[in-house]
Amino acid sequence: MKTKAVRIYGKKDLRLEEFDLPEMKDDEIIAHVISDSICMSSYKAANQGPDHKRIPDDVHINPTIIGHEFSGKIVKVGKKWQHQFKEGDRFAIQPAMNASGSLDAPGYSFRWIGGDATYVVIPNVVMENNCLLKYNGKGYFPASLAEPMSCIVGAFHANYHTLDGTYTHHMGIIEGGNMAILAGVGPMGLGAIDYAIHSSRKPKLIVVTDIDDARLQRAQRIHTPEEAAKHGIKLVYVNTKTLQNPIEHLKSLTQGKGYDDVFVFAPVKPVIEMGDALLAFDGCLNFFAGPTDTNFKAEFNFYNVHYAFTHIVGNSGGTADDMIESIDMMSKNLINPAAMITHIGGLDAVISTTLHLPEIPGGKKLIYTNISLPLTAIADFASQSDPIFKTLDRLVNAENNGIWSVDAEEYLLENAKPI
Repeated sequence: MKTKAVRIYGKKDLRLEEFDLPEMKDDEIIAHVISDSICMSSYKAANQGPDHKRIPDDVHINPTIIGHEFSGKIVKVGKKWQHQFKEGDRFAIQPAMNASGSLDAPGYSFRWIGGDATYVVIPNVVMENNCLLKYNGKGYFPASLAEPMSCIVGAFHANYHTLDGTYTHHMGIIEGGNMAILAGVGPMGLGAIDYAIHSSRKPKLIVVTDIDDARLQRAQRIHTPEEAAKHGIKLVYVNTKTLQNPIEHLKSLTQGKGYDDVFVFAPVKPVIEMGDALLAFDGCLNFFAGPTDTNFKAEFNFYNVHYAFTHIVGNSGGTADDMIESIDMMSKNLINPAAMITHIGGLDAVISTTLHLPEIPGGKKLIYTNISLPLTAIADFASQSDPIFKTLDRLVNAENNGIWSVDAEEYLLENAKPI
């Protein structure tokens, strides 16, 4: 079977190619990929090449397929897995397999599987580690976003507190506590707000900060204080750029107590140090945003570590259980990660988008791997000359508050130019 895919050969060396997949083995599965959302982790991998921990040293000879936030439909199932999967099943992939301590992951390490492809061979190791997950919700793109949502779910579970004054770590955020989401109106911040409002364990206060009014206003339209209030939460958006003393102001929102859980969504030294200064007694700072600089550092108040029991955690990716939770919440319409998406494109837009991702404003860039389409902002649909965008503009901007939808996806897949 032939596939078209974007493969990495080295640092900043990505190539869109057509090639033959190997014959499927009895312990493998062939799948048709439909959607993949591009992650900053792919940008880092593309820039670091074989220096990246998940990219093999020999990619210049044996290139691997990039993209790890993908969804699609199973085409053929090997004998070993026919009791569990069948042709036509829709799926999501948890790339962080953590198989026997290995960092190998789909979208980084394998020659025949990755999200930026039309067809892939799913190897046995993915199923053995329960990382091929059935998706029974509507559409395909929500399953692509289940992976980034699982990182958020994992972060909320990774936080811990020593509530009873013992050395026991009580995992998860403080229920009924104060939460700050700093630099929190990017795509992952939006997902975190959604999860914080609608998960089973909720804070009583969520304060979301950023330094861009337009981004803050968009976030407030999507996740409103009124919706949060229905769930017993006070939700406040703050532009810290306009404040003379942002730390003092943010602390005043907690009557001076500080924040039990602080999530940092930008690898920026002053933001981390602000988060440290905001921590309450036994407060947990979650450094969510992964830096590209291997020597990235920030100051942390160790007086408070000693006397106020403040602490820091981080997590790179979620687990299969985190992803199952994400898929379950999406299937029940409890969360809607579509708000993360600000751009769509086809397979031929992957290389430029991946290599220039930090320069492209907005949130998630969603790729449909079987079509040819330049990367296009949802906000710019109305100005495009291609008539397909007139209908997309009506479905998304006029009828759905500027948020990508299953109806828009179905129309696009039926009418776009095949790759």
